[in-house]
Amino acid sequence: MSTPYEIAAEAVIDETIVTRSRFICYLKPCASNVDAKLFIKSLQALHPQANHHCYAFIAGRPENSQLYGFSDDGEPSGTAGKPMLSMLMGSNIGELCAVVVRYFGGTKLGPGGLQRAYGGSVKQALALLPTKLKIPMVRKTLACQYSQVNDVLYYVEQFGGEITQQDYNENVVLTLALPDEKIELFQLQLQTMSAGQLTLQPTTKKQ
Repeated sequence: MSTPYEIAAEAVIDETIVTRSRFICYLKPCASNVDAKLFIKSLQALHPQANHHCYAFIAGRPENSQLYGFSDDGEPSGTAGKPMLSMLMGSNIGELCAVVVRYFGGTKLGPGGLQRAYGGSVKQALALLPTKLKIPMVRKTLACQYSQVNDVLYYVEQFGGEITQQDYNENVVLTLALPDEKIELFQLQLQTMSAGQLTLQPTTKKQ
């Protein structure tokens, strides 16, 4: 079962100056590794003169470490990407990419200074980030009688689902999108309402 989790509601840009170096943090919703990589490339193109384009991303649920990624982009190992990722992990926000663009100001910050600067840049941007709740949905197919349609539609709405397709032939075949965490309760309600006649089926169509 996939429970709801927080994601970014919109993108954020925040700039910090540390010992004359500019650290520009970009936060953007990213639902996949591909989204994150495209975002990183777009900022490399936007800031071709910058010294570094360091990044960290979580391309799924916030606790799914299989979908983490980060890069120091030429900074000393462990001084940029990791502290940035640590800030993202601590926020418990999923599907989020952070890129910090650095313009070198002429003074070296040292490993500790870099970690604080990159981590702090993301932390400061996260404080400005509006979030919203993502409710993982599952698609199911349901065949029912014409006389049962209104009851089914009522329960779909009550459970926070939606009808994505309706086919009216001899029977009615509905394609439903339902909150993953409520599937079992919805099925139980269907069984009660139809005296055991109605059962959700896996959808055969691509999501």
